[in-house]
Amino acid sequence: MKANATTAFLGLLASTLPLAKGPSQPQSQPPFGYSAGSPKSVANLKDTIKHVVWVLLENRSFDNILGGVNRPGLDNPANNGDVCNPVNLSDPNGPKGCTRRKDFDSIANDPDHSVTGNNLEFYGQFAPDNAAIQSGQLTPTNQGFIEKQLISYPKITPDTAAAQIMGYYTEAEVPTIVDLVDEFTTFNYWFSCIPGPTNPNRACALAGTSDGHGSNDNFFDIGQINVTSIFDVLGSKDISWLNYAVNTPGADALYFPGVRENALANVVPIENFFQDAYLGLLPQLSYLNPSCCGENTNSMHPDGNVSFGQIFVKQIYDTLRQGPHWDDTLLLITYDESGGFHDHVPSPLAVSPDNKTYTETAHDGESYTFHFDRLGGRMPTFLISPFTPKGHVENLGTNLETGQPEAYSATSVLKTLGLLWDLEDLTPRVSNSPSFDHLIGPKARTDAPAFLTVPKPFPGDT
Repeated sequence: MKANATTAFLGLLASTLPLAKGPSQPQSQPPFGYSAGSPKSVANLKDTIKHVVWVLLENRSFDNILGGVNRPGLDNPANNGDVCNPVNLSDPNGPKGCTRRKDFDSIANDPDHSVTGNNLEFYGQFAPDNAAIQSGQLTPTNQGFIEKQLISYPKITPDTAAAQIMGYYTEAEVPTIVDLVDEFTTFNYWFSCIPGPTNPNRACALAGTSDGHGSNDNFFDIGQINVTSIFDVLGSKDISWLNYAVNTPGADALYFPGVRENALANVVPIENFFQDAYLGLLPQLSYLNPSCCGENTNSMHPDGNVSFGQIFVKQIYDTLRQGPHWDDTLLLITYDESGGFHDHVPSPLAVSPDNKTYTETAHDGESYTFHFDRLGGRMPTFLISPFTPKGHVENLGTNLETGQPEAYSATSVLKTLGLLWDLEDLTPRVSNSPSFDHLIGPKARTDAPAFLTVPKPFPGDT
């Protein structure tokens, strides 16, 4: 779709949506009175947290997973009402498809989550004007999800496309996830590093940049993402780490040459995590790769089942909760990117991590160059520990460079780990990411559930 096909439609919507600068909602009150990054907050973080467990699941948006969870403070359809996308962006007054309850465990047609696919979903254009985006003249409307699904899968009906792309799970379908919302801390505004696919987002999460990569190209497979990763830094500081992975040859740590050259022994099978957690042998940082992608995998990546992913989350939590590390561990469960699933909150701008760009040819033949200066889709993220507040919903964080409200993203993990272990920021993106140290309290709770709820399978793909 060319830019002039949707200009009028975007103009009609722009006045009713938040600016691309970021969500307009206020910051949450600090639950323990600490300011993020303050000496008191950082000292408390260092005193309480000795082990960090970091899990990146796959390809789900906030509204897709949490859209049907009716809890105070969540910015989702259950609380705010359903929203709609036009079937055809060039006909904004024509047929529409709306967010609705899902009744299937996964979807057969994996949504487009390429850079230019996200462009159409967010801006209604495959190649939007970057200068207009940065100036605020062009803002994301998140109205192109159904049309993009129909372009990718022309044989499905508009209603099927809407069900796949706009649907959300009910509380009965995601009971394990609801436990996390009720018992720990949920981030309302946590976005992926890049409006693009899995591998660049995982690299950005681990290094603060994807090194200019915007697709799942072969450089990831051969370990040629030539930047310094968190694993490289931890090794140089004698801080222990392991990458536990279902598929060890495909572990994320192996994107980086430094790991391949110096730390191959730190990539271990996923079953080692469970024995290490039970036996009190976890390293200071445990990074977990689920199985991916497709049927009978547990990352939640389509067409893997959401119920299988919940079992993976339950296994991790239950093992930590029953093991000796629970009282000094911080568990962070998030996703790598939103996977092309609809979310109603527009994605904000962000500081470029470096001067690299990525160019892609879109479905309609247009060429688009991305400058890594805005975030991807909004994703569910949970902070889990005996030191996190029960049932807390965290809104915007604080950019420690500017002091201004800022959306959280995967590089917020790197910022917080830097405060915990006195690490230099890997990139300007990390420097401008809000930390979440202030969400850790000084006293361990004793009321955390011993086990999370077991999910039930429900109808399959559609």
